[in-house]
Amino acid sequence: LGKYLPFFKGVSRKELVLFSRQLSTLINARVPILQSLDILLEQVSSHKLKDVIREMISDIEGGKSLSETIARFPSVFSNLYVNLIKSGELSGTLDKSLLYIADQQEKDYDLVSKIRGAMAYPAFIMSAIIIVGALMFTFVLPQMLSVLQEAGATLPLTTKILIFFTNIFQKYWALLILGFIGSVVAFELYIHSPGGRVIWDAFKLKLPVFGKLLQKIYMDRFSRNLSTLIAGGIPIVQALETVAEIVGNSVYREIILDAARDVETGKSIGAVFAAREEMPKIVAQMIEVGEQTGELDEILRKLANFYGKEVENMIATMTSLLEPAIMILLGVAVAIMVAGILLPIYNVASIQ
Repeated sequence: LGKYLPFFKGVSRKELVLFSRQLSTLINARVPILQSLDILLEQVSSHKLKDVIREMISDIEGGKSLSETIARFPSVFSNLYVNLIKSGELSGTLDKSLLYIADQQEKDYDLVSKIRGAMAYPAFIMSAIIIVGALMFTFVLPQMLSVLQEAGATLPLTTKILIFFTNIFQKYWALLILGFIGSVVAFELYIHSPGGRVIWDAFKLKLPVFGKLLQKIYMDRFSRNLSTLIAGGIPIVQALETVAEIVGNSVYREIILDAARDVETGKSIGAVFAAREEMPKIVAQMIEVGEQTGELDEILRKLANFYGKEVENMIATMTSLLEPAIMILLGVAVAIMVAGILLPIYNVASIQ
């Protein structure tokens, strides 16, 4: 259920960030892992996370490592999380790995929060327009339009269109609502199917304005997470395979997996990316420089910073442009109402 309805997953990004940061602090203070988890069991508020921590404690008491036990909960801990924990255990820097994870998760959380914040105002306005429109078509327009028809006034095209939609809404409102809900469910099922996901992800990248924003978000996520894995000592092929699963777009997932396969045969990541038009040229060029200089993790970190700023600037620009666009939309809606109702009423009054 959580696959289609995110609020059923149980553990939010914010809770996971706090868990990782607190666990890092406890381990850095030389508190044993079992005692650290016992302490956190009393601190976390998520019932889902409490259940996960209880099972982690049981597994570690049974002789499993932290990376082995968290790998049992893929819905809570990503492959990135598991690989970095495993790397921290092997190198003896588990506290640093956890702190690094918390920092990356916090950046993801901040990015999602900014996008949601930017979309909140337009979503509220659009919801208000839909609700007011439904109320108008249900209670107000039928009575006003019936008066105009009884008066025998010559009705303009706008009024005839309003009458048409009002009649449809009155007769088939239940079917319209069911059709809308069914369409949303069918769409969700389609985009979560293997074939549907590929088509939908490719379509998103071609959207005007939003396609560029999504591309920048994917590049930020790819660069930041690959940099984190390489800095954590994860082999490059394994790092690419891990990032491919968390980048969030099936088009880029296939490109990154192709790169992982080609790297095994001796090719460079930059060369593979340069051959794909979906990949920005700057990404391929910077990665080639990183591979040649042996500082790929640092180059990727700089790329992530660049794309992070690009995303922030683009969201700010879009937010400032959305407000006048919404005002124009409201103006058009008011103009339609005026042309469809008030003008015929004025004509009837003038004749009388």
